[in-house]
Amino acid sequence: MDAKGLRERKKHETRIALSWAAIRLTVERGYDNVRVEDIAAEAGVSTRTFSNYFGSKGEAIVARHHDRARAIAEALRQRPAGEPIWTAIAEAALAGFALGEPVTEGRPPEPSWVEGLRLMVAEPALQGESQKAGAAAETEIALVVAERTGTDAATDVYPRLVAGVVGAALNTVMRQWLLADRPQSMEDLLRDVFGRLAAGLPEPR
Repeated sequence: MDAKGLRERKKHETRIALSWAAIRLTVERGYDNVRVEDIAAEAGVSTRTFSNYFGSKGEAIVARHHDRARAIAEALRQRPAGEPIWTAIAEAALAGFALGEPVTEGRPPEPSWVEGLRLMVAEPALQGESQKAGAAAETEIALVVAERTGTDAATDVYPRLVAGVVGAALNTVMRQWLLADRPQSMEDLLRDVFGRLAAGLPEPR
C-alpha cells in the first residue's frame, strides 16, 4: 500500500474509533453526560482531531449508520451487472451491513454494537442526526441504483423509490433484531426482508 493509501486507511480507522468511542461512552454515561473532549480522549486523539471528522457528538454516534449505507452502496456497485436488482441489493446489504461486525456464521453480536443501535433508535436527541444520516444514505444508494438501471437519480422516480424502500427495510431489520427476545441471525432477517421485497411484498399467509 502506498503512502496515500496508508493515510486514507488511518483516517478511516480514526473515524471508526471516534464513532465507537462516542457510542460506548454514551451507553455508559448517558447522552447528556458525554462531552466531545471525553470522546476524543477515549479514542486517543485530540479534540481538534475530533472536529476534523465530526461536527458534534451526535454526528459521531450515527456515523456508523451512514458508513454502513455507503458500504452497501459500494457493494451494490460491485455486483454483477446482469443480476436482478433485488438479488443484488440483498447481497450488497448482507455484505455492507456488517461493517466488520459478526452478523453472520451464528456468532453473537458485540454488546457495544447492540447498545449503539438501541441508543440510535431510542435517544430523542439523536433523531435529527439519524434522519440526516438516513437521507444521505438514501442518496448514495439511489445513485448506484440509477447506474445499474440506466435511470437518473435526480429526475426519475425508480432509483429514489428503491433507495427509500432499502432504507425502510434496513430500519425494519434493525428494529426486529433489537426487539427479539432471543438473539436472531441478522443474515436470516436480511434475507427474509429482501426476499419479501423481491417477491413483490405479498400478503402473509
